[in-house]
Amino acid sequence: MELNAAAIKQWMHHTNETIQENKEYLTDLDQKIGDGDHGINMARGFQAVADKLNEQDYDTVSDVLKDTAMTLMSKVGGASGPLFGTAFLRFSTAVKGQETINATDFAKGIREAAQGIMDRGKVQPEEKTLVDVWLPTAQYLEDASEFDAEAMKQTAKEAMEKTKDMVAAKGRAAYFKEKSAGHIDPGAASSYYLFAALAEILGEEG
Repeated sequence: MELNAAAIKQWMHHTNETIQENKEYLTDLDQKIGDGDHGINMARGFQAVADKLNEQDYDTVSDVLKDTAMTLMSKVGGASGPLFGTAFLRFSTAVKGQETINATDFAKGIREAAQGIMDRGKVQPEEKTLVDVWLPTAQYLEDASEFDAEAMKQTAKEAMEKTKDMVAAKGRAAYFKEKSAGHIDPGAASSYYLFAALAEILGEEG
């Protein structure tokens, strides 16, 4: 697995397409245990990312990730902007200056991103947040003997689905207490779409 700046741009563009297609579903999830605006916010944020990345060519992976981070922070409302933005900023720092990244670099970046989410949101695993997708995905990437895009996607999907049985301990969903169980976390769902989008791109190339 080798990803250059152009591939990361393609990843973000496909993520935007996937988020736009699933905007209503994300909003529906958030209406059950949140403010009801997650789909709208994420769709606006990733459209802004796609527009921003179209403005220039990039030499390094980290520069694409940094612009993604800063755009999400400025365009996505609520807690999601700072959390997703921090994730991509930490990822950017982990691969700073690199024109290409391999599977090991990618795993390191996702681990740093997950840690960034925990630091910024003051969250721990199994509190029904997006980190419940980022952390297991990072763990899979670190443990895998070789990178498998479909296995990464499946790991993220299973992690997302596990949030359904969790009781929220952070954010707006925490107000629902035990009633938050039975619903997939919206941030976990949009995180799954992110990894699914990458897997689909890599699958097309394969």
